[in-house]
Amino acid sequence: MPGTSPTTSSRSPRRPAWAGRNYSLLTAAAVVTGLGSHGALVASAFAVLEAGGDGGDVGLVAAARTLPLVLFLLIGGAVSDRLPRHHVMVAANVLNCLSQAAFAVLVLTGEPRLWHMMVLAALGGTGQAFFSPAAEGMLMSSVDGENAGRAFAMFRMAMQGAALGGAALGGAMVAAIGPGWVLAADAAAFALAGALRAFLDVGHIPPRAPGGGLLADLRDGWREFAGRPWLWGIVVQFSIANAVVAAADAVYGPLVARDHLGGAGPWGLALGAFGAGTVAGALLMTRWKPRRLLLAGTLCVFPLALPSAALAVPVPTGVLYGVMFLAGATVEVSGVSWMTALHQEIPEHKLSRVAAYDWFGSVALVPLATAAAGPTEDAFGRTAALWGCAGLVVLVTAAVLCVPDVRDLRRRTTPIAQGGSDAASADAERPVGGLG
Repeated sequence: MPGTSPTTSSRSPRRPAWAGRNYSLLTAAAVVTGLGSHGALVASAFAVLEAGGDGGDVGLVAAARTLPLVLFLLIGGAVSDRLPRHHVMVAANVLNCLSQAAFAVLVLTGEPRLWHMMVLAALGGTGQAFFSPAAEGMLMSSVDGENAGRAFAMFRMAMQGAALGGAALGGAMVAAIGPGWVLAADAAAFALAGALRAFLDVGHIPPRAPGGGLLADLRDGWREFAGRPWLWGIVVQFSIANAVVAAADAVYGPLVARDHLGGAGPWGLALGAFGAGTVAGALLMTRWKPRRLLLAGTLCVFPLALPSAALAVPVPTGVLYGVMFLAGATVEVSGVSWMTALHQEIPEHKLSRVAAYDWFGSVALVPLATAAAGPTEDAFGRTAALWGCAGLVVLVTAAVLCVPDVRDLRRRTTPIAQGGSDAASADAERPVGGLG
């Protein structure tokens, strides 16, 4: 709905005029769960180790969470466009709350078995698969077109700040009171966030037209996705880029830090510099509104190759911190531009299905890449593997610039076809190819 916000009737003088009730509730809830979840990532790893597991067991628990996330994302997107999104979000929060609470009880009352932890992690991943597309669709429908870029930048800045704070706080709490209580705190965070999201107002969202079933919705989402070259091109780009960056960060980075940089401390500071960079990038995007959204965003992906290259050399720690900060800042510019383009171009009633394909592309190859990192290092050497990671980021980013819509899609102040019924109606009004 151009020019209107679902929350114009309850604005507070303490927040910007564009930050209505829904947006404020979504941001507050996201900060709460961000603090809890990033602390819980640290806690779950130490819970496995304290139960007698090793690094391989930590990886199995992480994989148990990722697998259902990949398997159920597309279904989650279709369900989120069929049902009220806030109901899907609250239900997912309840599942995450219960699974984390059970995990905490197991850790606090005895020695949890590996399969117990894997099952509970899988339940958490399932909840995330349904939550993420619903949350992205709900966020995009909570702001108007003119203020979308600034709103997404502020939201992402809050999220990145919560991630930084949650990881640091979680590590300190694990050391002070043990992983079980950190997992319990995460369960409480999901409960609080679910309560906040229960108050979301969906009165501004048009009623869903009766559809032909879940499979029909999945096919419709695929047509929406596949019919837009800029959309699937960038999703494929990030599917590969995210995978190789994850391999560099999760596998090669700690090894390089151990052998050349002084151990875990400097590597932790490097990851912190990347997180600080994302906050700076989001802050920049509250002011900067690039006219060619996807062109600016794609150009800002190239620096994501620099951390892998820096590790391949390897550079001194001070240089590495600067490189990581730059990469974090520029990739956040890309992220805000991407969300603004989705908000502008995708009909409201299909946002969650498209978001599901976006999320699926972001995570699908990560487990494969991290699993293949060790064998790749054995076959080609660590330095060659890291240069390969950097080269792939550059290659796929250059390739996506060959898509005309990526170069030419322009910013507008109103989203398109929000009341439309199909991709064709949206494409008919889309200013691409240098038009608009």
